[in-house]
Amino acid sequence: QSQLVESGGGFVQPGESLSLSCTAFGFSLELYAVLWFRQAPGKEREGVSCIPWQGRSIKYADSVKGRFTISRDNTKNVVFLQMNNLKPEDTAVYYCALSTAFSTCAAYPDRTHEMNYWGKGTLVTVSS
Repeated sequence: QSQLVESGGGFVQPGESLSLSCTAFGFSLELYAVLWFRQAPGKEREGVSCIPWQGRSIKYADSVKGRFTISRDNTKNVVFLQMNNLKPEDTAVYYCALSTAFSTCAAYPDRTHEMNYWGKGTLVTVSS
């Protein structure tokens, strides 16, 4: 079964770090852009970051620039989101997604309806 699976979420204190992974099973994500979204309780889903198939022209939400780093390892079929200096407002369920129609980040951050693969999400809680 083709799917995306996120991992790495957890509970941390402000200022700490977490590394999320998005692993593809049943297909190769090598040719596709991979996007990270998050949804906090009571809020709309928002785009966090996007990495194109070749790893260049990466996109970040203004709220995470300088703190989050997206990367990919196509040999392992995985995309990472390194999150440093976490803040309470980063608390959310984090999802990875992709569209097999996009190798670039043209669909980031608003064309979520065009994503045809979504993970089930991983919870990140930042609290003192």
